[in-house]
Amino acid sequence: MSTKSPILEVEGVSKKFCLNLRRSMFYGAVDLANGLIGRDADRGILRKGEFWALQNVGFKLQQGETLGIIGSNGSGKSTLLRLITGIYPPDKGTIRVRGKVGALIALGAGFHPHMTGRENVYTNGTILGMSKAEIDARYEEIADFSELGQFMNSPVSTYSSGMVARLGFSIAVNSRPDLLIVDEVLAVGDLAFAIKCHRKMSDYRQSGGTTIMVSHSNQIIRNVCKNAIWLNKGIIEAIGDAQDVCALYEAESMRSIKASDDRNQSVMNYDSKARVSKVEILDKNSLPRSEFVFDEEMKIRIHIDCARKVRNPIFTISIHNIENIQVISNYTSFDGWKVDELEGKAYIDFILSPLTLNPSKYFLSLTFTENDINKPLEWHEKAYSFSVTKAPTSYGIFNPKPRWEFRRES
Repeated sequence: MSTKSPILEVEGVSKKFCLNLRRSMFYGAVDLANGLIGRDADRGILRKGEFWALQNVGFKLQQGETLGIIGSNGSGKSTLLRLITGIYPPDKGTIRVRGKVGALIALGAGFHPHMTGRENVYTNGTILGMSKAEIDARYEEIADFSELGQFMNSPVSTYSSGMVARLGFSIAVNSRPDLLIVDEVLAVGDLAFAIKCHRKMSDYRQSGGTTIMVSHSNQIIRNVCKNAIWLNKGIIEAIGDAQDVCALYEAESMRSIKASDDRNQSVMNYDSKARVSKVEILDKNSLPRSEFVFDEEMKIRIHIDCARKVRNPIFTISIHNIENIQVISNYTSFDGWKVDELEGKAYIDFILSPLTLNPSKYFLSLTFTENDINKPLEWHEKAYSFSVTKAPTSYGIFNPKPRWEFRRES
């Protein structure tokens, strides 16, 4: 346990908002008037139309740590970041930040659209606590990192969303903050710049920098962050090791998706005489399973019932993870399995042995087609699910179990 004071302390923080704009403006005027006469408003109660965006949130962050914040839309992630950066005051609780904060939490936040990129560097840098001398010394570094070139002398109103993200991140990270806060806005950048940003953030962390990152990509949180917080409707649902918190969030997401899933919408049959009668997810002993351990054997058994001859049948299997990334897509026609025709009842097994997907929840889709993969007889879209646990690593989507070899060159 570190004996140093945390760089960030959030204690019992709550924040409320009003759903109605006019009522919100009225409440603001009432609170301002009460403040002028020395009467403190009771911020611990909800007035008509108000709701808690955050409730009793508390955690500490030590220097050099990287904290991920996950949760569905509307869970309070961005509100929490705005409280930490001082954009919003908390209605209850306290926030203590020791050091300078660099934040990229909203696209173009702090930028004046009619000022040039160069002018906004000076304005935004000042907001981040940099002196003019510091901005002068780092301006070329900021401009070079953003790769905006001659556009630094153009109004920000002419920038694309990606260009705005480039400039905002360049200013934030090159201000040398003690605490760097990054929201999902980096997702608007192109791939090359995103890689550049992650390298810069890695250098920042290795030099002792502290980071809070919000992302809808659990894989990014797993790969980058040591710890994580899962916010659910403004309340901390889980806090701790990033791998564990992401797993809990994924499990709950799976339950929510399955509860709202309408099988009639996800399973579509186009020919009543040629259909998939049942799909099973089985282990090596052909027993039904929904949870597998990394490196086991998994079989997907597709039962078919064809009242007519199906010529040149083709089956496809696709597997997506919880973030809707397609991790497997296989076609019998490409994998060497070929039957000229099918009729009657039968089944076909798709076998993964060993199963090398890393821990996560997965959705299974399949199609049954005749002659042409673009003309399905039956389509099951993410109609089935399974999970994988206990892998040697949680990084990446799958582990191919490679063999490493070392040879000295003569």
